[in-house]
Amino acid sequence: MVELSKNTMFVKGQTCSDYLNKVMKDLHLLKKPNSVYLSKKNDFRPMEDPTPIEFLAKKNAAPLFAFGSHNKKRPNNLILGRTYDDVVMDLVELGVENYKPMSSFKNEKTSLGSKPVVHFSGEAFETQFDYGRLKNLFLDFFQGPKIDNVRLNGIESVISIVAHEGVIRFRNYRIHLKKSGTRLPRVELEEMGPRFDMRMRRNEFASEDLFKRSLKQPKELKPKKTKNIDKSALGTTFGRVHMERQDYGRLSTRSMKGLKNKAAKVAAQNFTAPQAVGSFAATMKRSDSSNNEGPGNKRVKFNATEKSD
Repeated sequence: MVELSKNTMFVKGQTCSDYLNKVMKDLHLLKKPNSVYLSKKNDFRPMEDPTPIEFLAKKNAAPLFAFGSHNKKRPNNLILGRTYDDVVMDLVELGVENYKPMSSFKNEKTSLGSKPVVHFSGEAFETQFDYGRLKNLFLDFFQGPKIDNVRLNGIESVISIVAHEGVIRFRNYRIHLKKSGTRLPRVELEEMGPRFDMRMRRNEFASEDLFKRSLKQPKELKPKKTKNIDKSALGTTFGRVHMERQDYGRLSTRSMKGLKNKAAKVAAQNFTAPQAVGSFAATMKRSDSSNNEGPGNKRVKFNATEKSD
């Protein structure tokens, strides 16, 4: 079983402005080839009734969608959302402003279908619930195709999303690798568009139970865990080897002169008085036996209990 890349559907509302239409076309170019742009205008409102957008998402096999509309109360209104089991899970309204199209940046663009680096900055993404879910939704939108390995020259662009004082800034940069005189190249960023700012409006996020259920993976996709092998966060593999307990008494070590002298000193200190008496008695016995063997030798006795006058 292989999980395919998620397709994104771009839908125009009945009152979609030309300004917002250009924004969605630029986002459509960033998402190619995993995106579908519907040129026909649709007269429905996803925030009030999500049924029509669910039908179009199922028909086009696109679990991610963007819907553009415009009115006096909510000008240049971009709705981002996603479905789970063909039912709308998340919806968030964003007001688009300060738009600069991709065509106004006269430089080289990235190749089709390349995987970007998505960078988030801003305390709100870590501390506020709405911004945290929006961050997860942006990752779903711009994560690109599923890959197993990454080649340095294959990383061509960076999408930077910054949240500051209620404004969400979207920037897209091309990566240039320059010579640095070392093994690691010097990295330079060149903006290639599109560029725009957003302000969060209404939102409808899934409950915690539904969100956790949507994150579950099938058993076939889960990596099989190998016994006694672990991986760190950076991908380094660590293995654990089990061995029998070693007999340190039979362990061969390097013999050194200094260690020998030290061992001799320790043995001399452990030479106690009873051992000395026993050694003296054994020496005298050998001497006595050797004296009795030769002719004319007299046997001499020692009485340890005799006292002197």
